[in-house]
Amino acid sequence: MKLQQGQQWNCGQSVLRVVRLERLAVEYKCTAEGDAAETTHHRVTKKEFCRLVKGASLLPPAPAAPPAR
Repeated sequence: MKLQQGQQWNCGQSVLRVVRLERLAVEYKCTAEGDAAETTHHRVTKKEFCRLVKGASLLPPAPAAPPAR
């Protein structure tokens, strides 16, 4: 699996978003579906994160905003 910054994973009742990707660590935010106010920030090893998203589905990237005029 190829991890990239900004990826969003649908994992059961929550959405995980990769905030920072390092060689051996991943920082991600976990948001409960429908409750954007309740977001938690986590830092784990890549191995732990891959185990966490095993079986989760990768959400398509959000469309880019049009350039400002």
